[in-house]
Amino acid sequence: MVREASIVDVVEAMPVAHRHGGLTRNWHQRHKDSLTFGQRAADRMRDWMGSWTFIGVFIGAMGAWILLNLTAVVWDPYPFILLNLFLSMIAGLQGAILLIAAKRQDAVAAALAAHDFETNRAAKMEIEDLMAINRRQLELLSELRARADDASARGVIDHK
Repeated sequence: MVREASIVDVVEAMPVAHRHGGLTRNWHQRHKDSLTFGQRAADRMRDWMGSWTFIGVFIGAMGAWILLNLTAVVWDPYPFILLNLFLSMIAGLQGAILLIAAKRQDAVAAALAAHDFETNRAAKMEIEDLMAINRRQLELLSELRARADDASARGVIDHK
């Protein structure tokens, strides 16, 4: 008599990486570890410049500049030409930093999309494997039921 492959045999025959995902580290952590100093700096600056804290500090610094120039030491009299120069320079730098960060974010989104595609493809393969196992189980159950019905018809067993 030829031995039928059991479910355990089928699952054990699958590659270990396929059964357990094969990933020992999170994709995000691997990506974070691969960033250069400039990329990390651009991300930190983007996070800081996009916060309410930054807006509050920036408005506070401009207010202090104006108050000091109107009341105490006057190094930039009204209409605050030096302040306007600094604001223009900051705006130019902020634009460049935000563009760098946005370009990096696009690259991250593309890499995540590729990773998601690979994950979905692996999940599809696992689902197909599980469906094959399920089909085999149904075949075995049908075969078992047919044998039980045959044995019952011959009077060998009484299944109540």
